[in-house]
Amino acid sequence: MEHDGVDDRLAARLAELRAERGWSLGELADLSGVSRSTLSRAERAEISPTASLLNRLCAVYERTMSQLLSEVEAEPAQLVRAAEQGVWTDSASGFVRRSVSPPHAGLRGELVEGRLEPGADVAYDRPPVPGIEQHIWVLDGALEVTVQGDPHALDAGDCLRFRLWGPTRFRCVGQRTVRYALVVVAR
Repeated sequence: MEHDGVDDRLAARLAELRAERGWSLGELADLSGVSRSTLSRAERAEISPTASLLNRLCAVYERTMSQLLSEVEAEPAQLVRAAEQGVWTDSASGFVRRSVSPPHAGLRGELVEGRLEPGADVAYDRPPVPGIEQHIWVLDGALEVTVQGDPHALDAGDCLRFRLWGPTRFRCVGQRTVRYALVVVAR
């Protein structure tokens, strides 16, 4: 199986994070709710992890998805040209994530562009970092965001902000791709 360089670096970083804590695959499986075989395959780059799987691991490792993905990219620069912005795709769910302003040590905010294809539905069972502040600004299309069981219908121009303590769900409800900006502010 041929792999993208980012997928290989992500797999290696996931294995490093587990090793740094001295956890077995079984211990990580218990903590994350992800099967040992799936974790093993993700750490060997046999599968490309889904957004939901990465979110579960980020919660266990206490980092945002952007922080994790930035760890497998080059050191972030002050100016990030569009062609240099990291893009990660979860083809299983129809989710594309662009790190517009990757996280940087000492800075608390980051900007992410999300795109969901029509019908795409991505659910996260827990926040990567409890209490993290998020702002979602819909640029094009229609998005339904459910935060801790409370659904919000957003159209182009609408902005939803919240602190995240529980599950979330992002669903493209229109007939065209939804594109949104996500601002994440670490505590």
